[in-house]
Amino acid sequence: MLNELLVGGVVATLSGVVGYLISKKISAAHFDLYVEQAKAKAKAIENEAQMLLERSSIRSREIEKEAQKRYDETHELVKKDLADRAEKVQRLELEFDNIRKIEQDKLLNERSVIENRRLNIERNERALEKLKEDYRQKSDHLKEVIEQRSGLSAVEAKSILLEQIRESARLELAHEVRVIEGQTKEQLRHKANYILAQATSRFAGEYAAERLISVIHLDDDELKGRIIGKEGRNIKALEMVSGVDIIIDETPNAIIVSSFNLYRRAIATKTIELLVQDGRIQPARIEEVYQKVCDEFEESILREGEEIIFDLGISAMHPELMKLIGKLKYRASYGQNALSHTLEVAHLAGIMAAEMGGDTKLARRAGLLHDIGKSLTQEHGGSHVDIGAELCHRYNEDPVVINAIYAHHGYEEIKSIECASVCAADTLSAARPGARREVLESFLRRVSEIEEIATQKMGVRQAYAINAGREVRVIVSAESVSDDETALIAKEIADEISQKVQFPGEIKVNVIRESRVTEYAR
Repeated sequence: MLNELLVGGVVATLSGVVGYLISKKISAAHFDLYVEQAKAKAKAIENEAQMLLERSSIRSREIEKEAQKRYDETHELVKKDLADRAEKVQRLELEFDNIRKIEQDKLLNERSVIENRRLNIERNERALEKLKEDYRQKSDHLKEVIEQRSGLSAVEAKSILLEQIRESARLELAHEVRVIEGQTKEQLRHKANYILAQATSRFAGEYAAERLISVIHLDDDELKGRIIGKEGRNIKALEMVSGVDIIIDETPNAIIVSSFNLYRRAIATKTIELLVQDGRIQPARIEEVYQKVCDEFEESILREGEEIIFDLGISAMHPELMKLIGKLKYRASYGQNALSHTLEVAHLAGIMAAEMGGDTKLARRAGLLHDIGKSLTQEHGGSHVDIGAELCHRYNEDPVVINAIYAHHGYEEIKSIECASVCAADTLSAARPGARREVLESFLRRVSEIEEIATQKMGVRQAYAINAGREVRVIVSAESVSDDETALIAKEIADEISQKVQFPGEIKVNVIRESRVTEYAR
């Protein structure tokens, strides 16, 4: 059994060795075949590469020949262009030399001419000095002869001559002024009348004069005693808190609240009405109701200012300015309500600015703010012009608005169409008949000043201020004043009135000259 196993193992081993040898032989044969095939392919590739190299060499030689040919052609062109440019430069140099020689010759000739002229001028100046000296001597001699013959010195004769010339020139000037002013006034009158007619016909505002008192009606006269209070404590508290005068007299069922400050008077009136309705009238309650009414009025004037801004179509405005606009309702000037006047000016200014080609909204804004300072004058004092300008500066208003505030009282020159519209509208609103009341003493003083200015002019016989001081009629002597001089006198009077007299609106100056000849037939 063991022998069989050994024999089997030997046979298997021999079989494996024989198989290995056979496979190795076969692999070697295949490897030689692969080597032969690779050598054949390498030979083919080498031949193909050799052919490509030969072709590349041929192509490179052709390209080199082509490049050499182009280089030769370009070189010839460049040489030719260079030669042409060199020839052109030489030609320009020759032309420049010729021009330079010509200019030098001209310069020499001009220098010669100038030198000759200078010599001639010097000779002429010497001759002129000699002539001046001769003239001076002859003039002095002539003055001596004239002085001896006339018996007047040169200064006296000159004074007489200048006076005659001045008088003659004054008459001629007066005539020219009269003609030019007549033509200009006629043209401006038509244009101004058209603009004012358009403005006033398209706006008709209501007007009511402000009074200095408010009357509160009571249901029962017994309420007067409750308002007065024990030992007058209630009425004293009311007057102290509100700053107004409360008058309780024999008038049945009524008490009077008096104050120049319309805002305080309105608050006091409302406070008393609420106290009467409530029935509890005592100092503590008076202060409580008064403070409540003050808060309500602050809200109401702001709301009214906002409504006015909206109605006029004006852009955004600072709330403080809107509040002050609403407060103008409780301010009056010469009996004219400040808010009514302001709204009237704003509407009229907008219409006139539109007619003259200006900014309508800006004109309305300037008209609305032109008297804004009046809402603070009673609390702070001072000029409403300065206060209004300072407020508008503080809240960054347009320069046109500030110019209108100054210009409508003559503090600045008018710088825009919108400003001119505001000034005209302010005059129109303030100067129309019945718009304002005036204190009798100041009215009489103004009329006297106007008449005095007119009567001081040379040749004036009489002067009368008429039409509530808005017109002055001046009667001159026909023997001492000519028709042309009347225009000059009217202008002088108007200018002096503008400088020395404070007045609303404008004053018309009429100078009248009349000649009368009387004969009797018998």
